Amino acid sequence: MAAAPDTAGPAASVGRGDVGGAATARANRGWWDRDADDYHAEHGEFLGVADFVWCPERLREADAHLLGDVHGRDVLEVGCGSAMCSRWLRGEGARPVAFDLSAGMLRHARAGNAATGVDVPLVQADAEHLPFPDARFDIVFTAFGAIQFAADTGAVMREAARVLRPGGRWVFATTHPIRWAFPDDPGPAGLSATMPYWDRTPYVEYAANGTPVYVEHHRTLGDRVREIAAAGLRLVDLVEPEWPAGHTEEWGQWSPLRGAILPGTAIYVCELPE
Repeated sequence: MAAAPDTAGPAASVGRGDVGGAATARANRGWWDRDADDYHAEHGEFLGVADFVWCPERLREADAHLLGDVHGRDVLEVGCGSAMCSRWLRGEGARPVAFDLSAGMLRHARAGNAATGVDVPLVQADAEHLPFPDARFDIVFTAFGAIQFAADTGAVMREAARVLRPGGRWVFATTHPIRWAFPDDPGPAGLSATMPYWDRTPYVEYAANGTPVYVEHHRTLGDRVREIAAAGLRLVDLVEPEWPAGHTEEWGQWSPLRGAILPGTAIYVCELPE
């Protein structure tokens, strides 16, 4: 069940601290409800309304084919934002369902449906507690949705495996774990490691009253592999997109400068054994 909206207000300070699942969901739902309009004003042109871009490195599913054959497949998009990926999948003959924790993001998804005439079913839900029956989907995926914003990513993996049919595919893109050791700076200051890679203490932004209003959780590469295996899934590929020539747009900590030296995104391609 989705957490109640956060009313703590904007961030006043940042730091590291232990934040549990309920507080994480409440903070991030509130954050994305408040930030949805600004996010789409800044990134909407990059993302499109019916396009499937995996990451700031501009890797497109049309070129990468990480989901495999989608025609006639039942597909679930986790943390869909405005659901542009699912609308693209509809154009490829898939039967997508999209969900997000944030009502603000789903408002943009409904607007995208109306603007394109592509009616993707939308659900408000938490990735740790999927409101779908077992073996409902052939493919489950997320392009930077939910993974870094969930406290118990092992539960996200288990839920993805639960709703997959045998032989199905679970593909998720998230921040490359090596980035945790570097400051969130697209310039030269972001090229010097300043934090332990193995420090899993969440990154937290706090309101003036001390309430968390934004939380990101870190897992190492080994943590991810163990979570995948523990869920009964098999990792078949790990994609680390390179920064493409001619791509000059910055996105937060992602930039041509950093992209030429460090991976910014990790995309895990997993399958549920037959």
